[in-house]
Amino acid sequence: MRVIAALVLAPLAIALAYAGGWMWNCLVTLAAIGLYVEWLMVVGAAAYVGAMVSGIVALAIIGFCFNFGWVNVAFLFGILGLAWVALLASEKRGWAAAGFVYAAAAQVASVLVRQDPTNGFSALMFVLLVVWGADIGGYFAGRIIGGPKLWPRVSPKKTWAGALGGSGASLLIAAGFAVLEFGKIGPLLALAALLSVISQLGDLFESAVKRRFGVKDSSHLIPGHGGLMDRLDGFVAAIVIAAIFGLLRRGLDGIGSGLMVW
Repeated sequence: MRVIAALVLAPLAIALAYAGGWMWNCLVTLAAIGLYVEWLMVVGAAAYVGAMVSGIVALAIIGFCFNFGWVNVAFLFGILGLAWVALLASEKRGWAAAGFVYAAAAQVASVLVRQDPTNGFSALMFVLLVVWGADIGGYFAGRIIGGPKLWPRVSPKKTWAGALGGSGASLLIAAGFAVLEFGKIGPLLALAALLSVISQLGDLFESAVKRRFGVKDSSHLIPGHGGLMDRLDGFVAAIVIAAIFGLLRRGLDGIGSGLMVW
């Protein structure tokens, strides 16, 4: 089921990423809403219906604004949504607010990276494939080599061999992009190494949150994978850092170029 789900979902994600525009925005918005709802379920804040609805509405409005290029309005509703979530979540205020920030950051970063008209798609695919490479390489290296655990208290199955194997696979992805002339080999390798580590830290972060609340899977939405948080934890961390990096280099309209052009 894990393989079948991946064979269905990965091509769909790539196709919508290639299409870009409102189709990619809609997928990202739906994923962000799912991440937010799952987070509330994990931290025991799903009972605060007002906070849940406020967050969902805010994320939907953010996605709607991005469809029309209203970036400033999107950020405004992000701030308002965060305020309402924090106000309505009572004693779970901090955890609910953190979940909204987690989902909204993933949503905004995914849209901003793709919207670069020159290098948006290649930059987005670079981040996606680096994260997938880290995940797949880490899985097989950990299973085949085994050895000392990476952080047994948080994630008992992850090993140092898996972490190194994941980073190695990400570097191969970066080398492939350089061979296909999507960028220079040195910067792409350095960026892939950084995003691979960030991706694995994102995975550990999600594991730590689930362990804090005694939850095994964020949901059972994806057969063989668990929930959206289980599947997207590494990508969320990587795409947010990638977007910040690209923003600092090329500004709001050139985030993708900031990742790929040196």
